[in-house]
Amino acid sequence: MKELLRAEGIRKDYRLGEVTVHALKKVSFTIFAGEMVVILGPSGSGKSTMLNILGGIETASEGELYYQGKALDWSSKKELTRYRRQHVGFVFQFYNLMSGLTALENVELAAELSQQPLDPKRLLQQVGLLERAKHFPSKLSGGEQQRVAIARALCKNPDLLLCDEPTGALDSQTGSQVLKILSDFNRQYQKTVVLITHNQNIAKIADRVFYFKDGNLERIEKNQAPQKPEEVEW
Repeated sequence: MKELLRAEGIRKDYRLGEVTVHALKKVSFTIFAGEMVVILGPSGSGKSTMLNILGGIETASEGELYYQGKALDWSSKKELTRYRRQHVGFVFQFYNLMSGLTALENVELAAELSQQPLDPKRLLQQVGLLERAKHFPSKLSGGEQQRVAIARALCKNPDLLLCDEPTGALDSQTGSQVLKILSDFNRQYQKTVVLITHNQNIAKIADRVFYFKDGNLERIEKNQAPQKPEEVEW
């Protein structure tokens, strides 16, 4: 398999007054193109910090992150911004939609940031919300807002889709729909998806599962036969 990302000795420290918090401690791994990876771990294990570093939102205190074989320059805000815009899509637990834009306009906004965007209307149809295209976020349920946020992230047609607890605020039925959308994007377009969750059952859809604890990557497990999202018990 072709390497997409490689982390080498990633360390991340935060200063809280006179105390230094070691969020990540020399973490190393490789993620391959077209792979579905789930990151599991308790709160405070370093999952979200790792995801933010993979997405170029945060920089490492030490270590290197390679994208398609090239190390990111932590000191260049311009390079990190270009990396995020051209290669990375984000889906968060809380949807971050633009309140003054309709569902369709929120998705179209992402198309403007991409050189090869997917069709916004088709994506809204795929997430089951084409009939809600002209509704503003305040008129959508939480599950509908999350599906709009996912359509927006997919519209960029990113090589790397990063998802931080995308089903955490959803009921089981809507959560299953969201997972199916993410899984279909991964399989249909052969794009890499990295998903953080607390739910161990969700890990069953992944090709590989990364287990984090206390800032360390404790182990990596491979699923020989990943389940379909609709087969996962919540």
